[in-house]
Amino acid sequence: MRVLVTGGAGFIGSHVVDALVARGDEVRVVDLLHPGAHQGKPGYLRADVEHVWGDATDATTMMQAVPDIDAVCHQAAMVGLGVDFDDVRAYCTHNDLGTASLLESLHRVGFGGRLVLASSMVVYGEGRYRCPQHDIVRPAPRARAALDAGEWEPCCPRCDAELVASPVPEDAPTDPRNVYAATKLHQEHLCAAFAREHPGSTVTALRYHNVYGPRMPRDTPYAGVAAIFRSALEGGRAPEVTEDGGQRRDFVHVRDVARANELAIHADVPVDGPVNIASGTPHTVLEMASALSAGFGPGAPEPVVTGRYRLGDVRHVFAATDAAAERLGFRAEVGFDVGMQDFAKAPLREVR
Repeated sequence: MRVLVTGGAGFIGSHVVDALVARGDEVRVVDLLHPGAHQGKPGYLRADVEHVWGDATDATTMMQAVPDIDAVCHQAAMVGLGVDFDDVRAYCTHNDLGTASLLESLHRVGFGGRLVLASSMVVYGEGRYRCPQHDIVRPAPRARAALDAGEWEPCCPRCDAELVASPVPEDAPTDPRNVYAATKLHQEHLCAAFAREHPGSTVTALRYHNVYGPRMPRDTPYAGVAAIFRSALEGGRAPEVTEDGGQRRDFVHVRDVARANELAIHADVPVDGPVNIASGTPHTVLEMASALSAGFGPGAPEPVVTGRYRLGDVRHVFAATDAAAERLGFRAEVGFDVGMQDFAKAPLREVR
């Protein structure tokens, strides 16, 4: 099968490329090598893969990339919360316009195959919560005044009771609460609109939870929290954990994420719609930081809980993984302890 991987030189995309080549697929990569994510061409690029170097927002680049392909893995995107709202134009350009440019090119060549989209758990906003009295409820975004007072946990919007977080399923309402989250949901909507208008085309939106592993970028705010902590340790600094460190997330290894993409491309029956890709075992951010510090070796700085917060962050979001198992045959294989030990010593990608 001929597969186009956008963002195929990046962290997740390069692992997807490896998995597809190992499967026997013929892979074409399109990548901008954005200076915010790369310091030139990374050393792990494969010689047995065709590369188209250019911007996904550029129509000419994309028309060079899409001919004669059978399937697409769309990984190209700006990720993370970034620095501040001044990043809004860049996020919308790379994520929304980049996706629109890809879909326009696919339309022009009459593409009717599988499209696998790298979506994200951020589209949910907060995860799923239960109130002892009102069952499943949707808490409002946490107020700045509450966060300033160190009141981290969301409360029931109806009775103000303490809530219990539970795994979030794919049919939960979407509620993006920062710019990055809004662009990821828009990517899902654009791809779904494309599939409706192109017979034979299906979209599998893989909602990645917190992905970590080798090839994450070093020392950049445009990265996951695992990479930020790992970069701090490599620089001899303590990982700085926001809030009280009790935020729960699902940390899933990049090799598992790559395998999920491979399964979506090659499933006997196309898997249409969103699917959570996660380990199924949540951990707190402080637990993750502590595991990285322990894995980094003797003398590594212990995490520091700062009490600071980022307004666009949510408190708890972790996944229900039944759909991934039933529809894709996917179950994570890399356990948290082994994965963090591996990542603590894995090479990071130079950005600048």
